[in-house]
Amino acid sequence: MDSVSLIGMASAISAGLTIGIGAIGPAIGEGRAVAQALSSMAQQPDEINTITRTLFVGLAMIESTAIYCFVVSMILLFANPFWDYVIAANGG
Repeated sequence: MDSVSLIGMASAISAGLTIGIGAIGPAIGEGRAVAQALSSMAQQPDEINTITRTLFVGLAMIESTAIYCFVVSMILLFANPFWDYVIAANGG
C-alpha cells in the first residue's frame, strides 16, 4: 500500500470518527437542555418567553460544537494538508 492510499484511508476513518463522536455530546446536551426547559416551563408558565429565548441561545451554542466537528471532518476529507505533502514527496 502506498503513502497516498494510506493517507486517504486514515483521512476517511478520522473524518468518520470525528463526526460520529463529535455528535454524541451535542445530542445529549440538547436533549437535556430541552428536558430542563420543558420542566421549567411547566413549573413557571408565566416565564415561558424568557425560558424559550434562553433555550434557543443555548441550543445554538451547543450545536456549534457539532458544526465544528463537521467542519473538521470536511477538512480531513477535502482539504487535508497531508495530501499535498505526500504527493509532492512521491514526485507526483
